[in-house]
Amino acid sequence: MAEYNMHILVCGGTGCKASESELIKSNFQHRLNEFGLSDEIQVVLTGCFGFCEKGPIVKILPDNTFYTQVTPEDVTEIVNEHIIKGRKVERLLYRDPETHELVGDSKGMDFYKKQIRIALRNCGFINPENIEEYIGRDGYAALGTCLSEKTPDEVIEMIKDSGLRGRGGGGFPTGLKWQLTRKSVSDQKYVVCNADEGDPGAFMDRSILEGDPHSVLEAMAICGYCVGADKGLVYIRAEYPLAIERLKIAINQAREYGLLGDDILGTGFNFDVEIRYGAGAFVCGEETALIHSMEGKRGEPTVKPPFPAEKGYNGKPTNVNNVETFANIPVIINKGPEWFASIGTEKSKGTKVFALAGKINNVGLIEVPMGITLREIIYDIGGGIKDGREFKAVQTGGPSGGCLTKSFLDTPIDYDNLVAAGSMMGSGGMIVLDDTDCMVAIAKFYLEFTLDESCGKCTPCRIGNKRLHEILEKITEGNGKVEDLDRLRLLSNVIKDTSLCGLGQTSPNPVLSTLDHFYDEYLAHVTTASCPAGQCKALMHYSIDPDKCTGCTLCFRNCPVGAISGERRAPHYIDQSLCIKCGVCVAKCKFDAVLIG
Repeated sequence: MAEYNMHILVCGGTGCKASESELIKSNFQHRLNEFGLSDEIQVVLTGCFGFCEKGPIVKILPDNTFYTQVTPEDVTEIVNEHIIKGRKVERLLYRDPETHELVGDSKGMDFYKKQIRIALRNCGFINPENIEEYIGRDGYAALGTCLSEKTPDEVIEMIKDSGLRGRGGGGFPTGLKWQLTRKSVSDQKYVVCNADEGDPGAFMDRSILEGDPHSVLEAMAICGYCVGADKGLVYIRAEYPLAIERLKIAINQAREYGLLGDDILGTGFNFDVEIRYGAGAFVCGEETALIHSMEGKRGEPTVKPPFPAEKGYNGKPTNVNNVETFANIPVIINKGPEWFASIGTEKSKGTKVFALAGKINNVGLIEVPMGITLREIIYDIGGGIKDGREFKAVQTGGPSGGCLTKSFLDTPIDYDNLVAAGSMMGSGGMIVLDDTDCMVAIAKFYLEFTLDESCGKCTPCRIGNKRLHEILEKITEGNGKVEDLDRLRLLSNVIKDTSLCGLGQTSPNPVLSTLDHFYDEYLAHVTTASCPAGQCKALMHYSIDPDKCTGCTLCFRNCPVGAISGERRAPHYIDQSLCIKCGVCVAKCKFDAVLIG
């Protein structure tokens, strides 16, 4: 490999690519060619840096300068000032929102200070399309160690000793799952990577595959060695084209280097990987539904036992782990299970990757030690609530999780604490809500998602959730009654207790958690037909304050249905029978004369 004096790392994750990061890289290469510096400075399109709120991001090594919100037009200035003259472009540096000081190095940013990157260790640091860069950061060393120095049982014991639990939502001990698959007797076994990430607002697994696909392939090969499988399958939804493209490149490179295929590293061990595509069905994140989908059948779950470790793909023993779980494996082998187990809490070891989104200043991908509090994530890493609004709740676990209020801000995050609080870890979605969000509407939103994604196989999920949604719709339209709240709770508990798979069993969680923590908000909807957050359109009432209205006619001229009348320079009036509550009058009024009640 060529040696360079400087490296320019350009974020090449999906979000930054959508903001022209590929053009940024191209412009850098063009400018460096003009100065004859392309042999001394390497430009690399990497995976996601995590700080999505400030993308596209450009990092320059070795001085570790961190430029934010870079545009293709900024490249000339960066090259002329930073590369040629050695002066940082201050307007592109991160400015601390509290101290207002410029922070040129990512290590000094609050967003990164409390993070520990294990699963994301290579994202943003290497070219994901170059196997040599992965090998340069201890890539495939763990596979070599396992094949040459460890027996399968010894490796499984390492994974068990590390305390690693499945990061896909269930939290089942990974080493134990491998051991169960190993003990199953069969002429053929399979290793499956679940990359069917479908939670609203979640992009953890996709980002790992985009930024570090070899870490997953290496872990799958290690798993294959341990359980006695020679075939691996990655099940990924087809709408992740960048992850698929880089995964294909990584598979081909690993085969060329003798790290996949026959007789890996001359040890006699055979293992290869294929890609299988999903059509975007959320229920296929459940392992039995995923397996049926890969077999070309309808993606529906089945009753367990038998578990996939006994009877999975094509009726053969199959080990299923998600992307993030696999991404931790090589590090555990290289650094030892004791090192991994030293991070986190007693029953939840290591780190967890979260997609931090919603009404928060620092939207992005973060990896934090288990046991960190919600307060630390939301205020220290996330930078607090947008526009100085008040924190209301955080939804963890996606559609399967629950909403946690202020009283849970100091709760250490791990599998057991989140379940005890009425939510769950899930795959790692974390959506922050502020005081403008209606919690009844939030519960309805997640239930709508579940309705769309239910496979319909079992009655409690297919019909029960439909009835739940009808009650919520009735409440948000002002037609609810107090007794409907009791019906919501009763029906939710029945659905949880009787549904076939995890989708149905957890689908009422958003309803139950919002009922528990925001009962007064539900009560306002059914007793006074009002929405305290002002979000439920059917309950909103627009009127004009005659004392503030100047008769400028802006609202009159912009109302799409002609619901506003009045003379110029005289107070206007809204006809409630015509008003569609679109909010245009509020947006156009310059005198705050339009009231929402």
